[in-house]
Amino acid sequence: MHGQTTPLYINLLIFMLAVFLGLGLIRRVSKLLHTPLMSLTNAISSVSVVAALIVMAEPKNRMIMIFATIAVALAATNVISGFMITERILRMFRKDQGGDAK
Repeated sequence: MHGQTTPLYINLLIFMLAVFLGLGLIRRVSKLLHTPLMSLTNAISSVSVVAALIVMAEPKNRMIMIFATIAVALAATNVISGFMITERILRMFRKDQGGDAK
């Protein structure tokens, strides 16, 4: 079994199931838990970025490279926007220092 690859349609099926499961779980989260959930998804996305970069390091075929590139782009976008949103939320809770609003 060593060296045998999984067919593309199986990988796409697993991907689609993961997307639906993730959406179902996130929709059921209370608004109160949004910020802790965001930090958790940032951590998961950073793992996804690293995993996709490892896959890209040893390209097997063109389709794998395309999917890995898309995965890096989407996960990196999620990480960056998560940090931007968290920073914005934290700014709302800071006290005004010196009277100058930013």
